Amino acid sequence: MSSSIFAARRAQLAERLRAAGGGVALLPTAPERTRNADSEHPYRHDSHFHHLTGFDEPQAWLVVRSDGHSTLFCRPADPEQAVWHGHRLGTEAAPQVLGVNEARPIDSLNEAMPALLAGQGTVWFTFGRPAELSGQIEGWLATLRAQERRGVECPTQCRDLHPLISEMRLIKDVSELATMRRAASISAGAHQRAMRYCAQRFRQGASAVHEYEIEAELLHEFRRHGAQGPAYPSIVAAGANACVLHHPAGHARLLPDELCLVDAGCELDGYASDITRTFPASGCFSGPQRALYELVLAAQQAAIDATQPGQRQRDAHHAAVRVLSQGMLDFGLLSRDVHGTVDDVIANAAYRAFYMHGTGHWLGRDVHDVGEYLSLGEAPVEQPDGFGGTVVKRPSRVLQPGMVVTLEPGLYVQPAPGVPECYWHIGIRIEDDAIVTDSSCELITRGAPVAPDEIEAWMRG
Repeated sequence: MSSSIFAARRAQLAERLRAAGGGVALLPTAPERTRNADSEHPYRHDSHFHHLTGFDEPQAWLVVRSDGHSTLFCRPADPEQAVWHGHRLGTEAAPQVLGVNEARPIDSLNEAMPALLAGQGTVWFTFGRPAELSGQIEGWLATLRAQERRGVECPTQCRDLHPLISEMRLIKDVSELATMRRAASISAGAHQRAMRYCAQRFRQGASAVHEYEIEAELLHEFRRHGAQGPAYPSIVAAGANACVLHHPAGHARLLPDELCLVDAGCELDGYASDITRTFPASGCFSGPQRALYELVLAAQQAAIDATQPGQRQRDAHHAAVRVLSQGMLDFGLLSRDVHGTVDDVIANAAYRAFYMHGTGHWLGRDVHDVGEYLSLGEAPVEQPDGFGGTVVKRPSRVLQPGMVVTLEPGLYVQPAPGVPECYWHIGIRIEDDAIVTDSSCELITRGAPVAPDEIEAWMRG
């Protein structure tokens, strides 16, 4: 992305600071994390920091004043260090490359920060991220308070910066959506690869395929197309493991008559994708598998139909729950004699025995992206709490063009008295990423086949 995009975002933040009474915003990037001994985990920047700078080096801070002035603290260029770890941007090049007003060495942070805070009424930072941040800022403020008798003005308020930047990030711009479409395309190709790999292995006579083998196919496809890696730990769940919502890819064996649930997406240039597909290991659904799969697919279609501007973010969940609840009664997962009508199943939250999570979340720089889920300007009202009771809270947020959500209904059938045995150990989730448009929503992950006939045809190919 062009440095002008990040400069515009910093200007927008400054405008929001002015509207909230002024002050100065402090944003450190994420620290490096030791893996073991002297080795470190692959570095990943802080999402808020990168959204405003495009800078992905560690040991950096951004300071933005409400008048729009921006200061970057970063590591200086170091030719000797570059031999071992690569080129650093450095303080001399940073203003031109990143568009900040000035850049200073990170080693000067503690010395310089009190002067940058002096005369500012409010200090803005993200509360609790990282935990030691507030203590560091309090130390700078203590330095200023010691100079108040000499006329130095110390900030009198500390306010949480997270809501301001979260609202900025919730509506994606054109460049962000282009990156997310590309990430979605790469991830869809990885799911295609995983499906076909399984089918080929069983056609070649394999008795089973390990979950970790399927994960390897996903990771290969992510990196082969330029993604930095997975956006979150890949879920690869063989057979009954699909009933464990966050089952990590492990050593379990996928058998030819089982379903495989894969929830995986890549991260590309700081943006996540998030796809789930459930497919028959050897390429052909059994009757009970297809019946439940088509139920989940119908629930997802109901959620898609409810995802459009003017609708509420939670509407997709309510639509999916109604379809799933009716299916639970139709297939005998829930007894009509015990649970009554579909309205009773929803009111009493009986469906949670087989569907216990929400139908979607914000998507962006983080796989569970920032942004308020409840309406910002409406009064609380009494509404179902999803557990068979009610709660008084603000209504769900109204969707707007540029928001990106996931749509991911599921069905997870554990063995239980009264549940038909033919459905035992079947776990199904179908998840796509959707951009809210001016009139509806755009599914950007449908490069991965989703209809059962499409899945079977692809796996035969």
